[in-house]
Amino acid sequence: MSTAETTPPPPKATPPPPKATPPPPKATPPEKIEPPVPAFEKSYIDQITNKFTDDVEVGYIKENRTRINVKKEKISDIAKFIKDNTPFDHAESVTGVDFPEDKEIGVIYHLGSYTDPAYSKQVLALATRVPREENPNPGNDSTKVSSLREIFYSVEFHEREIFEMLGVYFEGHPDNRRLLLPEDWADLPPLRKDFTNKGR
Repeated sequence: MSTAETTPPPPKATPPPPKATPPPPKATPPEKIEPPVPAFEKSYIDQITNKFTDDVEVGYIKENRTRINVKKEKISDIAKFIKDNTPFDHAESVTGVDFPEDKEIGVIYHLGSYTDPAYSKQVLALATRVPREENPNPGNDSTKVSSLREIFYSVEFHEREIFEMLGVYFEGHPDNRRLLLPEDWADLPPLRKDFTNKGR
């Protein structure tokens, strides 16, 4: 008895893979609109930058708040120009900032006006930077800048505090003694970022 040969069924066709769904289009972020530069603040900043074109960089101009960054060699000349030619007649405060990654220390004078009501809310930040020594020897290294005490008398104690806390020596200051620390302090200035409090 013979067995009929059977033909195997043809293989089933493999269906094509489903098409990938394209990702939805990315939303376009709204265009950033810069606020207009306030005209009043710009007027006195222009007065300074027109006089010291190569020595001044505008940090920002906002309502009631402005900042200029100046070369340390020119800070006295620029401060005197501001005192003599604008209503900014005193320094409200002085701030020091340690920038170890840049090997610099920032000094920022915040100037205000007692005499002109139109400037009563204005604060002009006059900022500069000085070299930062890894092993500071305040008064005997490059971390120094001209004092503004003879221009703005109110900086006297602020500069003394920055001297002892960050090691910035203010040349021409009449009393560069420590203000809070003992005179025999031999450690790093305590507001530098690499200062560590021993025992903790």
